[in-house]
Amino acid sequence: MTAMRTISQDRFGGPEVLHEVERPRPEPGPTEILVRVHAAGVNPVDAKTRATGYLLGELPFVLGWDVSGVVEAVGFGVTLFRPGDEVFGMPLFPREAGAYAEYVVAPTRHFAPKPAALDHPHAAALPLVGLTAWQSLVETAHLQAGQRVLVHAAAGGVGHVAVQLAKARGAHVIGTASAAKHDFLRELGVDEPIDYTTADFAEQVRDVDVVFDTVGGDIGVRSVPVVRPGGTVVTILGNTLPALAEAAAGREVRAAAVLCEPDRLGLTALADLVEGGALRTELDAVLPLAQAGKAHELIESGRTRGKIVLTP
Repeated sequence: MTAMRTISQDRFGGPEVLHEVERPRPEPGPTEILVRVHAAGVNPVDAKTRATGYLLGELPFVLGWDVSGVVEAVGFGVTLFRPGDEVFGMPLFPREAGAYAEYVVAPTRHFAPKPAALDHPHAAALPLVGLTAWQSLVETAHLQAGQRVLVHAAAGGVGHVAVQLAKARGAHVIGTASAAKHDFLRELGVDEPIDYTTADFAEQVRDVDVVFDTVGGDIGVRSVPVVRPGGTVVTILGNTLPALAEAAAGREVRAAAVLCEPDRLGLTALADLVEGGALRTELDAVLPLAQAGKAHELIESGRTRGKIVLTP
């Protein structure tokens, strides 16, 4: 048996519950690949699951879904990849993938070739936020050229990718963030930055086609009046959908909640945008795997710009 390092937990709680544990290295079954993890992205959903068991209720478990690495071995029937190929993906989400580890096993079609333009940390920062933005703006809201979109928390992990996707599709982008991040928003392509700490977006924005809510709380409901009839509000906070749907129903506005899923075609579309220079990922911090607890502290501070990544 070959062992590998992982970051696991045997109770719910703060970042301190994360600790290093050796586990057997997995072997790929039919249609699966074994990936040696070079970088693993850290997301707010990781911290929520660590604290409450949100997505993974049965302890112990290994967190993490964002992966960039190199194929180590392939199972029977795999033809898309071979050992030595560089890949990235968001395998198995929302089930346990165990990306806070040295190796990951998952179905081959949960991965795509890593964009050559990105190193492993930048590639690992992309899958979950990229697929969330893609599935929300492109596949759910059907964002078109010339439309107006409001992205909440536009400098965050999901937000900063959503802005770039919207610009790549020819949309006019309005984004909320603190004033200190407005230069960054303009670099990404935001046409109208709004400082949510000093201004009420609901008083400044009108007639948008799409609102993308990555914040939660009452943001979605408060966004409904700024959407034109026939427009869409998409949230990634599913617990807000009932109130959002009720507010939207009387105004001819569509309300939708998205929980992203593994998608090879979506990953390939994101990779094409990267290779074409239309999409990049911003890294706030790159930390060694052993500092997963520190990464969670940063995530929960709410002050990060872009993504945090762990390197085994």
